[in-house]
Amino acid sequence: MPTRVAERSLARCAAAFACASLLGCAPAAPPPDGPDAKPLSSVGEAPASGDPVSFTWQTTTGQPLTSRELLGRVTVLVFVTTYDVPSQAQVRFASSLSKQHTPRLNVVAVVLEPPENQPLAAAYADMLDLGYPVVIGDAATIRGEGPLAGLHHVPAIAILDREGRERFRHLGLMDQPALDAAVKRVEAQIGPPK
Repeated sequence: MPTRVAERSLARCAAAFACASLLGCAPAAPPPDGPDAKPLSSVGEAPASGDPVSFTWQTTTGQPLTSRELLGRVTVLVFVTTYDVPSQAQVRFASSLSKQHTPRLNVVAVVLEPPENQPLAAAYADMLDLGYPVVIGDAATIRGEGPLAGLHHVPAIAILDREGRERFRHLGLMDQPALDAAVKRVEAQIGPPK
């Protein structure tokens, strides 16, 4: 019977093999939709609509994570896949951001893959030793619909304010200094916690 260490090593090897075997096979991001669509490298502040976004996603451990649990802190949502090299870089940059801003910031990786890829997403999170929740996006999120419409390209970033309203989004890779600057801009917009 394999030991816990052997199981973790096996999971890491499986995730590494999956990432390596799929390298270069990631689907290209579809072009932006509509006549007013911004290019994929777009970055910008999203005006607060007054309505907080609402979602419930399953973590890689099978527990639900809801938008309500994240209220009270600025939240960085990192949209990724397990087979995309820029996504791997993005979660590592987000890891540095999370460590730098703990405990005043939430970071969540949203894996845009079907639920049956949950074991792969769990191995991916374990292999990269992420210190923040990793969830599997629901079908609407994967299609680019729902409360965060349009964020189905990888990697992508959304930053929510303390009330859960989207304040910033970026399509494409953001390094850690750029992420940090975006968080600081959002914090400057919304002011200190009440």
